Amino acid sequence: MKFTGIFALFAVVLPAIAIPVRDHTTGYDGIKVLRIPTGNSTARLDALIDTLDLSVWTHASLPNSHIDVEVPKNVFKKFTSSVGQILKDEGVNAAVEVMHEDLGVSIRKEAEGLVTADQFTVQAGLANDAWFNAYHSYNDHITWLNDLVATFPNNARIVSSGTSVGGRDIKGVNIFGSSGSGTKPAIIWHGNIHAREWITSMTVEYLAYSLLNNYANSTEVKGYVDKYDFYIFPITNPDGFAFSQTNTRLWRKNRSSPPSGSSCYGRDLNRNWNVAWSQTNGASTSPCADTYKGQSAADTPEVRGLAAFIDARARSSAGAKMFVDWHSYSQLFLYPYGYSCTKVATDNTELGRLASGFATALRAVYGTRYTTGPICSTIYATTGSSTDYTYDVSKIKYSFAAELRDTGANGFVLPASQIRPSGVETWAGVKYLLANMA
Repeated sequence: MKFTGIFALFAVVLPAIAIPVRDHTTGYDGIKVLRIPTGNSTARLDALIDTLDLSVWTHASLPNSHIDVEVPKNVFKKFTSSVGQILKDEGVNAAVEVMHEDLGVSIRKEAEGLVTADQFTVQAGLANDAWFNAYHSYNDHITWLNDLVATFPNNARIVSSGTSVGGRDIKGVNIFGSSGSGTKPAIIWHGNIHAREWITSMTVEYLAYSLLNNYANSTEVKGYVDKYDFYIFPITNPDGFAFSQTNTRLWRKNRSSPPSGSSCYGRDLNRNWNVAWSQTNGASTSPCADTYKGQSAADTPEVRGLAAFIDARARSSAGAKMFVDWHSYSQLFLYPYGYSCTKVATDNTELGRLASGFATALRAVYGTRYTTGPICSTIYATTGSSTDYTYDVSKIKYSFAAELRDTGANGFVLPASQIRPSGVETWAGVKYLLANMA
């Protein structure tokens, strides 16, 4: 589908479709997604998962946590029997939970929402927020960004950090106040660095929309937009995102060509930044792994371009104030470090205070609970990550990473009905950050 003028100066009704229906849904029939409780060690569970070559959704490496994993029906009996024995041996009494009884069914249900949920009318030149009723294709996201800027030309312009390995533009929107762009400290937000995390681009766009749509009628929001330059990139992995909508729904990485000797595509763009990249505890050296860090630090055009864009703002006379990399899922608001569970950030106390305030403000909206803390000690080790890079290299004091809804009931396959609630509650948390940064 192609459309223009989402925010046109006359009423227009768009067709009831959001992305082309090709089978990004295939290959998932009969797969269950299980949450496996862990004891003091995950070594035996990790070995079992590696032996059966299972896809892991999230793996909290801390003791007494859990692993979320896809289990195809042909290995289900063997896997669950082995898991039962491991948990018994380790004295783990918590039960295995079923997140998706049939992943294929869940993804097809999500796809139905993509086709049927996107009907809305735009009236009299008012930016209509019905965009947040459905998920959308990459091309339509770009159209939406262009139309957002066309609707608010005095406070927004399109920016780019460069192009992806596949040649797609990595577009963002720069939101600025009465004094124009480029004169105030930068706030930079990234979404969809991991392709399958569709809720992140929608939530980041909700934040952009809320800043612009409320500028004229909220003294609070006007104060934030006049104080900072916002640089918001909803989709920082455009090739992977598009691939997740046309080929493989749960694709994570970018679409870099396989290295010599491998047939596996892609690098994990949040393990490819030039910070602690050479460490071995927070990423994979296997090209087929979802967390493959690449052959060298920043060997992807996406990361090189994003890092250069961030550093240019951080090293300017205005500087950069905040960076947030928005992910899903798990409901977490995190801060450095990811590459070490023992190293403490210089600003740890203040970052912890702000993270807790974000979580409290967010929870006040719908009761959604977020956990906060340093990345490594709260969830798992990550090397070569954007948040550690912006804190250590770019010297952006308020550097965070977020994991949005939910905590596992749906995981990556989050229903479109949760887009708007995610945006509304995250906006509440972000306003707390903007009001309380020193």
